[in-house]
Amino acid sequence: MKQSGKQMSGKVLRHALAGVALAALTACGTDPSQLDWDLRPQNLSTAEAARSVTANRPAPDSRGVISYPGYQVAVARRGDTVASVAARVGLPAADLARANALTPETALNAGAVLTLPARVAEPSAATGVLAAPAPVAPVATAAITTTTLDAPATPAAKPARPARSTAGPEPVRHKVVRGETAYSISRLYNVTTQALAEWNGLDANYTVRTGQTLLIPVAVEGQTRPTEIVTRPGQGSPTPEPPSATKPLPAENPAPANQPAPGTPTSPDLGAKRTGASAARFAMPAQGNIIRAFAPGKNEGIDIGAAAGSPVLAAADGTVAAITKDTEQVPILVLRHADNTLTVYANIDGVRPAKGDVVQRGQQIAVVRQGNPAFLHFEVRKGFDAVDPMPYLQ
Repeated sequence: MKQSGKQMSGKVLRHALAGVALAALTACGTDPSQLDWDLRPQNLSTAEAARSVTANRPAPDSRGVISYPGYQVAVARRGDTVASVAARVGLPAADLARANALTPETALNAGAVLTLPARVAEPSAATGVLAAPAPVAPVATAAITTTTLDAPATPAAKPARPARSTAGPEPVRHKVVRGETAYSISRLYNVTTQALAEWNGLDANYTVRTGQTLLIPVAVEGQTRPTEIVTRPGQGSPTPEPPSATKPLPAENPAPANQPAPGTPTSPDLGAKRTGASAARFAMPAQGNIIRAFAPGKNEGIDIGAAAGSPVLAAADGTVAAITKDTEQVPILVLRHADNTLTVYANIDGVRPAKGDVVQRGQQIAVVRQGNPAFLHFEVRKGFDAVDPMPYLQ
């Protein structure tokens, strides 16, 4: 495994375990472009109909700049890099790249949004205003009047400030942190993922990066989707009137809860038939969310998104059966438990126990390796066969 978060192929992991009793062990792995880090099954409902109706993103001026009272952004064009956008708006490429956690050479999607680290000239006839602003009559108060940037100042008065863009309500800005996705962010702000992608020029996979600043689409006031039931704030959802409100329930004399109803057959003693496999319960080996599920033939375990350097714990009492490395010298640790059950811990660093050591459930055995994203790959095996770890985890 590499620090970039690419998965090991099954061939690499089998090579890493060659020469030990676990020769049939295979690891997760497939082409990274086929991975779905959000685990979105085909039948998953995201309840898009319940999201707020949002306006279109305002059109930028001729330079690609959208100005709001509190900040400005630049919209990339097809073929743009950070450096070319910086040249067009008149800012140092290094400053623009640093403000957006990028490099000057980074290629940008058409429509991608970059936060400007300093204000540039406001939209005007010279910079490409899209529509002439309504005239504002001078008054004796401190109101700001509209003027063009190249209008000469008269000696008798100070030049008026250039009018700022009326791009509509100022959107909330959200800075992406580790572990967030376009789906989780859209749910956080109750907007559709499609609207979030359109406002920020995301690619077809809705890819976001740590440190990226996103504009949250502005909701259209007073509009909701047809499937959404609108109530006054604080009223909650409408509840149908129960039948007992108009007609009393019939009198009943139910049997005590600890007595079965007449004619009920004796329940089987499921505890007597409980197998060792069904009784096994493992603790989570790392703190984090499941970012990739078990998929036979593609992923022989689960991937748990966790902070780099965070503890990796033994899922249950056991003995260290093997400590080996893949072809890139990334450690792999295997624990043997009761009933010939094995647990495998990959994409790790700082292995603590030695081969043959006895470990206890919850004991730290390693740390999560640095990567983007950082994660622990965890497998459960019955003999040489990989099984879904989820039924074993609490």
